[in-house]
Amino acid sequence: MLSVNTNYGALIALQNLNATSAQLQVTQNRINTGLKIAGPKDNGAVYAIAQGMRADVQAFNSVTTSLNRAISVTDTGVAAGQTVSDLLKEMKEKALSAKDGAIDQNAREAYNAEFVALRDQIATTLANASFDGSNLVDGSDGNLQALANADGTAFITATGRDMSLGGAIVSLAASATISSASDASSMIATIESSLNALNLALAQLGTDSKKLGVHKDFVTKLSDELTNGIGNLVDADMATESAKLQSLQMKQQLGIQALAIANQAPTVLLSLFR
Repeated sequence: MLSVNTNYGALIALQNLNATSAQLQVTQNRINTGLKIAGPKDNGAVYAIAQGMRADVQAFNSVTTSLNRAISVTDTGVAAGQTVSDLLKEMKEKALSAKDGAIDQNAREAYNAEFVALRDQIATTLANASFDGSNLVDGSDGNLQALANADGTAFITATGRDMSLGGAIVSLAASATISSASDASSMIATIESSLNALNLALAQLGTDSKKLGVHKDFVTKLSDELTNGIGNLVDADMATESAKLQSLQMKQQLGIQALAIANQAPTVLLSLFR
């Protein structure tokens, strides 16, 4: 039936053109954003999963920051402990020299002055072995905990080791001297025991640092895998979308032409009224 009021062919052509335009808009959005699922309207279930994974990735950023801080604090303590170990070795050398009964008192006093300077340097070194307000080797702080998971329910601990003078590790007193041969003789044994205990503490502190570093590497890999998984869920295949874009553009042009032809159909009626 030919009618000037209803053009069914034009309505069908318009419906197809609108459908093509809607598909073209979806494809253009995917190309513009690089995402096939940019919001919950695209696919609610997958979007929710991706958002949860994104939250985990952001949480792992905080975990990595916490681990980096703990590693820095621990490594600072290790560096200080190594310096103390070197200072103790020098102090042992001075004590051995001062023990020699053949030297005069002036020489012994000179050795003692150097010994005292090295002793005081130990205290200075430990006091300055802090990072971001934390110090694991001077006895001011206890154990240091770093985040281990994205939920904040697990931690990795770096144990503090008090290397202060007169402590359980470095038994050398803060007022120790080698002003006499007998003092120097007894000081050698004290320094040796302190060195043994200190080196063990350093090994344990180094193990804590390594433990933190291993977990940091794992968290980094886990975060990378989660990021890759999010991409698999929501990223658009740009090659596919490019091909689809060209197809839909061609389809849109044909739809416009089909609509134009359908709109011209009622003009046939004019020939009936000539």
